[in-house]
Amino acid sequence: MTERVDCVVIGAGVIGLAVARKLAMAGREVIVVERADAIGTETSARNSEVIHAGIYYPKGSLKAKYCVAGRHALYEYCDAAGVGHKRCGKLIVATSDDEIGELERLKGVAAGNDVPDLEWKTPAEVREMEPAVHCVAALLSPSTGIIDSHALMLAYQGDAEAHGAALALLSPVTGGRIEDDGISLRVGGDDPMEITANIVVNSAGLWANKIAYSIEGLNPGTIPPYHFAKGNYYTLSGRAPFNRPIYPVPGQAGLGVHVTLDMGGQVKFGPDVEWLETKNPDELDYIVDPARSDGFYEAVRRYYPDLADGAIQTGYCGIRPKTQAPGQPATDFLIQGPDEHGIGGLVNLYGIESPGLTSSLAIADAVAEKLRITS
Repeated sequence: MTERVDCVVIGAGVIGLAVARKLAMAGREVIVVERADAIGTETSARNSEVIHAGIYYPKGSLKAKYCVAGRHALYEYCDAAGVGHKRCGKLIVATSDDEIGELERLKGVAAGNDVPDLEWKTPAEVREMEPAVHCVAALLSPSTGIIDSHALMLAYQGDAEAHGAALALLSPVTGGRIEDDGISLRVGGDDPMEITANIVVNSAGLWANKIAYSIEGLNPGTIPPYHFAKGNYYTLSGRAPFNRPIYPVPGQAGLGVHVTLDMGGQVKFGPDVEWLETKNPDELDYIVDPARSDGFYEAVRRYYPDLADGAIQTGYCGIRPKTQAPGQPATDFLIQGPDEHGIGGLVNLYGIESPGLTSSLAIADAVAEKLRITS
């Protein structure tokens, strides 16, 4: 059976739902197809749940642009939609004198990204704010926050459906081809079908590259390399000794093993970076290796020296789609529309990792712009 629709969004994570919301509110007919049995079961639900300020990313990058714009939009949206969040700020801490220069660099990068509100804090000032934290210097980011990511996705879904969008779960995209009159997709599940759409947005996260390769007529040379990096989290037992996220200076492939709190006050440490060898998303697992705890104790005790033996337990993990290989510099978001790959009506999103959640509304705007859709 072949169906004809206006817009298909592949993937019901935070980006796909934000895009579906944007397109539906612009008056377009939208179907979201999702391979899992619920929304946001992969990267979107397995992260730090932090609203990022836009501190770390190179000036002019999409990550910098969309994070800052997305943060402003997200706080406004959460206030209006009643999505649980807290503008609690965060501390970025140097634990040795040789890390102070990195804090100075970050302050300059943030200012260049239109994040001018970072404040220097002395060790004494940090102790007043966070008595458990050890550092030699710190930066306070007052515009950083935390969010209930699942509530956000439910709100996006609700907005999209209120404007006529439909969600099809357990509906994996297994392939497609470029036709003269649109883009045809093969959709599996209990009732396999073909859908021909005027617009297809591939926001499938971990599956985005595989889906792109499966679309006949799309130049495979436009598809970037991809790798998977697991980020493991451990949870802290007992009363939370922190009031806000605590971050070390960042590493090459991530922001370092940091402290975050969820909206219920649960403290979690993570993520670390565990590069995976597989290129097949079907082979990914979400098992946290208890043996990695040694590295967590070592990393966390640099800024929280009173962390007791046995105080942390395996929590959960997320897997991030990366377009750089291990050891390479971090890469930017990659959003390809017709101007990049030559296929009318198709947008592919690659390497959408942190700060993707913060950037979600801005990314949705960018996708609409690629498609020349105005609301």
